[in-house]
Amino acid sequence: MNASVNTSRFSRRAVLKGSALTVGFVLTGLRTSAFAQGATGVSRVLDTNEVDAFLAVNGDGTVTVFCGKVDLGQGLRIAIPQIAAEELGIGVDKIKYVEGDTALTPNQGRTSGSNSIQRGGMQIRQAAATARKALIGLAAQRLNLKPEDLIATGGEVRPKAGGAGIRFASLIAGRQFNLKLDPQAPLKDPASYTIVGKPLPRPDVPLKCNGTATYIHDFTVPGMQHARVIRPPAIGATLISVDEASVKNLPGVKVVRIKNFLAVVAKDEWTTVRAARVLRAQWSEWSGLPAQDTLVATMRADPEITNETLVTKGTASAPLPPGAKQLSASYFWPMQSHGSIGPSCAVADVRTDEATVWTASQGMHDNRVTFARFLDLPLEKVRLIYLEGSGCYGMNGHEDAAADAAIVSRAIGRPVRVQWSREDELGFDPKGPPQLIDISGAVGADGRILDWRTEMWLPQTTRGLLNIPLLGPEAAGIDQVHGLNPGQIAQNGDPAYAADSIQVIAHWLKSAPLRPAPIRSPGKPANCFAVESFVDELAAAAGFDPVEFRLRGLKDPRAIEVIKRTATLMKWQARPSPEPDISAAVARGRGVSFIHYKDSETYVALAMEVAVERASGRITVNRVACAHDCGQIINPDGLRAQVEGGILQTLSRVLLEEVKFDRSHVLSVNWSSYPILRFSDVPDLEIDLVDRPNEPPLGAGEAACATVGAALANAVYDAAGVRLRTVPFTPERVKAALNSNAS
Repeated sequence: MNASVNTSRFSRRAVLKGSALTVGFVLTGLRTSAFAQGATGVSRVLDTNEVDAFLAVNGDGTVTVFCGKVDLGQGLRIAIPQIAAEELGIGVDKIKYVEGDTALTPNQGRTSGSNSIQRGGMQIRQAAATARKALIGLAAQRLNLKPEDLIATGGEVRPKAGGAGIRFASLIAGRQFNLKLDPQAPLKDPASYTIVGKPLPRPDVPLKCNGTATYIHDFTVPGMQHARVIRPPAIGATLISVDEASVKNLPGVKVVRIKNFLAVVAKDEWTTVRAARVLRAQWSEWSGLPAQDTLVATMRADPEITNETLVTKGTASAPLPPGAKQLSASYFWPMQSHGSIGPSCAVADVRTDEATVWTASQGMHDNRVTFARFLDLPLEKVRLIYLEGSGCYGMNGHEDAAADAAIVSRAIGRPVRVQWSREDELGFDPKGPPQLIDISGAVGADGRILDWRTEMWLPQTTRGLLNIPLLGPEAAGIDQVHGLNPGQIAQNGDPAYAADSIQVIAHWLKSAPLRPAPIRSPGKPANCFAVESFVDELAAAAGFDPVEFRLRGLKDPRAIEVIKRTATLMKWQARPSPEPDISAAVARGRGVSFIHYKDSETYVALAMEVAVERASGRITVNRVACAHDCGQIINPDGLRAQVEGGILQTLSRVLLEEVKFDRSHVLSVNWSSYPILRFSDVPDLEIDLVDRPNEPPLGAGEAACATVGAALANAVYDAAGVRLRTVPFTPERVKAALNSNAS
C-alpha cells in the first residue's frame, strides 16, 4: 500500500529529507518492508542505549529528534525540541520532530505518569549531550585543537577564541554516531541556557486554531472502508444470532461476526451508522453489575479481599495526652469516564503478512506487542503510528477502537476506519475505578498529629498490572497478552506532615464493577481528597488555621514554599475554619490542600474561594490560586497550560462527574447524563510557577489535579460548616449535607 496521506502533519514528517536517516517512506511507502530503513538504506536504530535511536544530523543542517513519547496536548512537540536544541547547540527552528511511531522511534515506555519530560526528555537530553561531545571531538581532530577549546553553538562547532567553525552536517551527516548514551557526558550549565526555560509557542496550536490540524478522525488511506462495532445491550451479554438480511437494503454493507464480536462495514461512515442502527441481533440476558446504591457496602463486604500494608511509620502512643481529639471519616470517589469531547477512532490496514495501525494510543510500543499477538503476526511486521485524538490523559477507548479496526481489517482484507459513537464512548470506555477510603486519627492540643490510619478499598486490577482486556479481542475470543494498563492508584494515601504514627492499608478487591483504566493522575485525586480533607478536619478539631496547621507539620523547604506562595496569592487571612457566618444565604469561604506528588515528585499547593447557595445547594468556584514546583521548567507557557488544564478537568470531576449504571449496563451515555464543566463555570486562575533550573525537571501533567477535591471540600466547610466526603459535590448532595447539619 502506497498511502498518499491527506494530512499536513505527515508532510511535516517529511522532516527527514537530509542525507542521514531520511525516511521518505513515511509519505509514500507505509509497508513493513521499509519499516526499519530510510532512503539511504541505513537501518533505524531503536535501542534506547544508542544516540542514533534519538537523533540524526541531516545534510540540510537540521537535526531530527525521534521521541517514543507522544504529545496528547501536553506540549512535547516544543518542549522536547527545546531540550535537544539547547543541549546540542542548535536553534530550535532547526529541530525536526518524529513521535510515537514504532518503526521510527525508540520504546521509551508509555506516555503516562507525568514521565514524558522527567524520564523521556532526560534520555533525549543525555543523547544530545553525548552527541555534542562527539561532534566537538570530531571538530577538534579537523581543526587540530583541544575539545575544551571548542564550543557547539548555532549548529556548528567553532573555536571559543573565535574563527571559522564546522557545521554539524559537515562533521557527521550521512553517518550514524554509533555511540552509547554516555551518562558522564557533561550537561550544559543552566545559567547558559538560551532555549530551555523560554515560553516558545507550541507548533500545533495555530493548526488547531485555524482548523487545519489533522486528528486521527480526519485521517484516510486509499481504499479505506468504514466500520461500526455493535456492542451488546448488557455488558456481559453473548451474541446468539444475527439477521444479516436486516441490512440488505443498505448498499455494500458487510457484516463481520467473530464469536461475540459484531461489526458492520461499508464504503462511507453514514452508511455504517445506519447499518448499525437497523442490524437485528439477538443477545443473551445479563445482569452481573452490583447495585449502585449499595456499592460502598459491596466493596467493604468483598469476600476475596487481599490486605497489604503500604506504609508503617512510628508507634502510636496510648493513652492519648490530655486535650487530644480522635476523629474518623469515610470518603468515596466514584467511577468516572474520560469524557473526551470526540469519541475514539482508529485506522488499521492488516494484510496476511503485516499490519499498520494509526491510533491515538498513549502506549504505542506496549500495544504493538498485544496487536502482534492477537493478529498472529511477528512483532517486526506490526507498526503502530501515533495520530492525535481528542485527548484523555489516561486510557479511554483509543486502544479499543484500534483493536476493533485491526480485527475488521483482517476480516475483510482492506484498510478500515472505526469511529465510536458518543454512546459507545461513555458506555464502554474503561472507567476510573471507585475508591473508598477510611481515615482515623488523633490530634494533640498543640496541633501535632499523634496517630493516623488510612484504609483503602481498591480493585486488585489497579496494582499496575497490564491485565485489563481490550473489548474487541475479548469478544472475538482472541488471545491478546494484555490490554489496558489500569495504573497504580494507591499512592499518596498518607499525610505529608509529621505524625507520631502512620499506617496505610490497602484492601485489594477481586474486581472492579466496570473495566478500570487510569484517568489523569490515577488514584491520587481521590487519595489526596481524603487525606487533605482529613488534615483539615484535624486542624479544625485542634482550633488551628488550615495553612498554619500544615506548615507546623512540614520540614521540606520546597513544600513549605509552595504553601506560603499559595497563601500569598490567595491573600489568606489566618483563622480556624469554618468562617464565623456559616448561615448566610450565600456562604463564602476558602480552603487549601497540598501534595508532594507520589511522595517524591512535584510539589503543589492549591487554594480556592467558593460560594455556596443554601437554597439550591449550588457551589460556585470563584477563584483558584496554585503554586507549582516541578523543578527545572522547560517551557513556562506549556507548563502553565498543563496546570490550568489539570485543575479545570479535575474541578469538573469533583463537581459533576459520576458514572451511573444499573445491573446490566452504563446509564450515563450522553452529555445530559454525564455532564462536564462548561466555559461559564471556569473560575479565575492564578498560577505561580516555581522555577528551579538547577533541579531535575519533574512531571507536570498530573500533580495539580490531585489537590482540587480537598481544596474545594475544605472551602465548602469553611463557607457553610458542612463536610463533603463523597464526589461529585452535586447540588443534591450539598443540600442533603446542609439539611443534615441543620438538624
